[in-house]
Amino acid sequence: MLTKGTLVEGVENMEFEHQKKEKRPVLAICYDFDKTLSPDDMQAQGYIQSVGYDIREFWDESDRLARENDMDTNLAYMYKMVEESQGKIVFNRKSLAEYGSKVKLFPGVDTWFERIKEYGERYGVEIEHYIISSGLKEMIEGTSIAKKGVFKKIYASSFYFDARGVARWPAQVVNYTSKTQFLFRIEKGVLDINDSGVNDYFAPEHMRVPFRNMVYIGDSDTDIPCMKLVNTYGGHSIGVYNPKTQDKTKVYKMMNDNRIRYYASADYSEGQELEQLVKNIVEKTAAYEKLERQYVYNQQEAKERR
Repeated sequence: MLTKGTLVEGVENMEFEHQKKEKRPVLAICYDFDKTLSPDDMQAQGYIQSVGYDIREFWDESDRLARENDMDTNLAYMYKMVEESQGKIVFNRKSLAEYGSKVKLFPGVDTWFERIKEYGERYGVEIEHYIISSGLKEMIEGTSIAKKGVFKKIYASSFYFDARGVARWPAQVVNYTSKTQFLFRIEKGVLDINDSGVNDYFAPEHMRVPFRNMVYIGDSDTDIPCMKLVNTYGGHSIGVYNPKTQDKTKVYKMMNDNRIRYYASADYSEGQELEQLVKNIVEKTAAYEKLERQYVYNQQEAKERR
């Protein structure tokens, strides 16, 4: 449901629409992408090889570029992608989507989003899925899951494309600290990245998705600011680890540092631990929101009888 939002000064006729608070509770499940939904970095599943690089060599050079130039690491890898493509491959929106179509997914991911949404329906909870990633939006949009339209919004780094459709410049860069702004956008229903209405005051009862109704699923240090924010305000942060390697080093550290509330294998298949965990969160959300509505009703009635 949409309402009129912020009118931006200096931008001709640009008025943003805000998501209105729903009658039934909304549970927003937010996902990192690389090593959360996919077992490897998306750039390492076709692009890096196509420009003649060894995967480790590409990332080492990208990191060195960032260090030597006091540069954001995400800007560094995006710059390097543009530079290395020159004279080797066509680097446009279509080619990036094609690379995305080849990205591998963890077990069960292909049916996960519909299954969880259907489970929410049973309990009167509206499930919304969001991507919050430092990876490339154009690649994510090319994946089989994005093509199904399962995501309410994809927040990720992206390119500006010229009149010929060639990627020229970063249009949006998402790093580990800037990821948190998107949680506030989801909270308030102010989803457009250019909408300054995210800075407006919203009374707690008018928050479209209060933090208690957010789930953040990630795999590493880059997700910590989002995980900590969700945790602090009563939401649910879940660390995932690769089901093939069974390496729990990162989730153990995040758990011991109070960054996450739960961890599970990144196996999204039916009946697995992660599915049961999220189903329990759906059930808890349904029960809590019924009690919250009763509380608000009683509070309002009592005020009227003063």
